[in-house]
Amino acid sequence: MSATILIVEDDAVFRELLTTILDTAGYTVATASDGGEGLRCIQRERFDLVISDLKMPVRGGLELFKMVQEEPNPPLFIFITAFGRLEEAVGAIKGGAFDFLSKPLDNPASLLNTVKRAIDQVELQRMNISLQELESSGLPPRELLFSGRAMEAVEKMVTDVARTQTSVLLTGESGTGKEVISRTIHLASLRKNGPFIPLNCAAIPENLLESELFGHERGAFTGAVQARRGKFELAQGGTIFLDEIGEMPALLQAKLLRVLQERVFERLGGSMLIKADVRVIAATNRDLAVEVAEKRFREDLYYRLNVFPIMLPSLRERADAINKLARHFCAVFSAAAASRRVVGITPGALRLMELYNWPGNVRELQNVIERGVILANRDITENELPQQIINCGNSVKLSEGLLKHNESETIRGVLQKYRGNRRQAAQALGISLRTLQYRLKDLGLIGKDDD
Repeated sequence: MSATILIVEDDAVFRELLTTILDTAGYTVATASDGGEGLRCIQRERFDLVISDLKMPVRGGLELFKMVQEEPNPPLFIFITAFGRLEEAVGAIKGGAFDFLSKPLDNPASLLNTVKRAIDQVELQRMNISLQELESSGLPPRELLFSGRAMEAVEKMVTDVARTQTSVLLTGESGTGKEVISRTIHLASLRKNGPFIPLNCAAIPENLLESELFGHERGAFTGAVQARRGKFELAQGGTIFLDEIGEMPALLQAKLLRVLQERVFERLGGSMLIKADVRVIAATNRDLAVEVAEKRFREDLYYRLNVFPIMLPSLRERADAINKLARHFCAVFSAAAASRRVVGITPGALRLMELYNWPGNVRELQNVIERGVILANRDITENELPQQIINCGNSVKLSEGLLKHNESETIRGVLQKYRGNRRQAAQALGISLRTLQYRLKDLGLIGKDDD
């Protein structure tokens, strides 16, 4: 795997030797000449592994290790020590270090083998995190996620953009599945083993949002008793999903623009530049072009985010997917509620759901089915649906009945005019005799076998 390694070593010649060996092996290597510089590197950039000398004049490797353990998701440590200090190295391993090597190196292979074992452990941890995220995300199967003709274009765009590093802007009504699509993009990307960090910009008070995004240093504000990493640091090597981006205050819009342009940021109350190795996926149910025109959203940020826009259709535009989505949710909630024995959904209930407008989109459909599973004895029927869906269905049926009544009266009048001559009546109505026969039967004006 591709991995980033920090070498902390005060001996310039030995530091260069380690760098050459690891760089030749394909690793990305950064260096520091002492523990103090090493700490600053770790605070501004994410590393998979730190290789550090135990004894250094400014700040030793063991002190560095202990300080870094206070940070969230600390990197693994391999110590290098002179032969006479092996006891300290063993103590460091008991304290949580991965391994140690003796100085001078016996041969490059001993370094590379130890590093490979450490990186394999990092990769295993990432795979476990990724699998946990996949399980907890509750993502539906791809054929269900993109069900309905209106989602065909969306599926193609998601497939095309996933393996790039491009910023994505997801738009669409609330409840259309923007976070689900963003997780799908992340899990199909080259960053899939990195973290996926979501943040709803509308759910965080304005005075706390900057700290949530970029973190803060100790003493940055009242109550900041210790330094804290923000979402951008936690998302290093992965993806950050900024939901409801249209709700972001103007001051933070400027700071986010800087991150997208320069790929660096600072913690609140700090001055150290921290690299942002993060892919940004943003989402909104607002029309950001209108927000820009009315000076509520920065135009330059809009164009930075809108590199690859994906518009998610409403559930009204996916009526051909309601049957499949409803049955899927029914199966999921029935399995979760072991005490319930809900088998399916009756045709009448499905018909009402297909007639409904779904202002809450897929999220609303999911909630309706969950409620239905709780109330139903066997199948979800019309009786288990919310009243607004039943009322909507009755209204549509009434409208259809009125149309049918008007059509019936029109055909009766024309037939009466032509004294029952169906051919002449069809000609007057501008339809074929065959179509007239079909409509007469459908409206109940003649028997099914009466031709």
